Amino acid sequence: MPPLARRADAKRSLDFEQNSIIARHIVDGGISRLIYGGNAFLYHITLAEYEQLLDWLSQMDADVWAIPSVGPSYGRAMDQATLLRRYQFPCVMILPSSDPRDALGLEQGYREIAEAAGARLIVYLKDENNFGTDRDAGLDAVARLVDDGFCIAIKYAVVRENPAQDRYLDALLRRVDRQHVISGIGERPAVVHLRDWNLPGFTTGSGCIAPALSQRLFAACAAGDFTKAETLREAFIPMEDQRDLWGPARVLHTATELAGIAPTGPVAPYVTGLSPEQIEALAPVAKNLLQANRSSI
Repeated sequence: MPPLARRADAKRSLDFEQNSIIARHIVDGGISRLIYGGNAFLYHITLAEYEQLLDWLSQMDADVWAIPSVGPSYGRAMDQATLLRRYQFPCVMILPSSDPRDALGLEQGYREIAEAAGARLIVYLKDENNFGTDRDAGLDAVARLVDDGFCIAIKYAVVRENPAQDRYLDALLRRVDRQHVISGIGERPAVVHLRDWNLPGFTTGSGCIAPALSQRLFAACAAGDFTKAETLREAFIPMEDQRDLWGPARVLHTATELAGIAPTGPVAPYVTGLSPEQIEALAPVAKNLLQANRSSI
């Protein structure tokens, strides 16, 4: 999920020249599925900026899947869906809501959003309460969205101390074919999710800096060489540690610039940038990860 570069002007306007450089770096590393949400701070983007972003994303090469996110609120998602319907994106990811919600209400809303956008959804599960406090009702709702063709994939991003032990994921996979579920928390749990849970793939944040290395990790998992995959994953752990410590989105946003890939500019409210001390600590981590990526090519 790439960061979204902004100019250092009063409006913090989107800088599509730098965003194109970031996207090209990722694609050149072998990643061809780009989710613009989550790490791109689409929670806080204006509707006018969203329209500009969609126009830019629609111009990417035909072999690149540009996947915008919508939401997290119903009203915002429906406004965005009107714009999305003008384009032919393969799918859209719906950001998890923390507003008042329950399983049946979310299910109805997600169906309406998908129909309005003319696109299938990636459902983002970030914690067990994303579909309300009734866990089983929420999982049943997700399963119906998959079965009825509204949901093409589930980005599973519930953090566990031990990802090999996960009753919620187990309950999800009892309802939904695992081919619809992707590991959604970056490289740290990816090997366990692909080896022990037999998930078909994973999303990456740090792979925006080291895309070729992330692709090698995925290829090792796909080939069943999990020893090699564990070794490759070690290069990502220092960056993943920083992301867990200071926030995945703000760390990736800053690390992309510190690594020398492209200027990313300021982050938009409601999130603040890293402190000078944090930037000083992050700089060598970002540069080392980019060097590990170059060495892997």
